[in-house]
Amino acid sequence: MRHLKDEEKALISKMILGLSAEALGFESLDTILVEEMADGGMGSLSFVQPSSGQRRFGKKIQEATFSDADGVIVSVTVNLDQDGRLFELDVWKVDFSPLKRIPAPSEIRIRTD
Repeated sequence: MRHLKDEEKALISKMILGLSAEALGFESLDTILVEEMADGGMGSLSFVQPSSGQRRFGKKIQEATFSDADGVIVSVTVNLDQDGRLFELDVWKVDFSPLKRIPAPSEIRIRTD
């Protein structure tokens, strides 16, 4: 487990803009803990929540895309668990290669459909 890196906090902040941290199950992105997921280095994270039960996917709340340093398109999604708390930052590079960098917030294109 570890704390979020600054660039991860910036990405997540842009993606959850306008949503209450308390409603998503955390006080601050500075205090939240994550675990890196086994995704071949694409950058997906699982949010650690104190919980007495098994957590599972609840719903997607935001999706965005950006171009990695090598020009490959990356899809990133913020998912909640069954109780509406942050669950995963799911990062998927269309060619399945490892992520080269986390983009600046200005490079992120939030999906609006």
